[in-house]
Amino acid sequence: MDKTEILRALDEVLDVEPGTLTGDELVDDLPTWDSVAMVGVIGLADKHGVKLTPRQIAPCQTINDVIALITSKSS
Repeated sequence: MDKTEILRALDEVLDVEPGTLTGDELVDDLPTWDSVAMVGVIGLADKHGVKLTPRQIAPCQTINDVIALITSKSS
């Protein structure tokens, strides 16, 4: 899964218009970034064979951090 694919999937998880996210967004600035979004990120990663926990996601400050976390754990 490449960055563009993850961004498109995160658009859906975060309920924003497709193509909205660039990666530079601060997660705390996104109105839909909450515990439900974290569960969505966990589910997205799991669909691609990546196991994440909320503790791993919590330190992420930007969408690029979330993407880096997912890609660093993928096989």
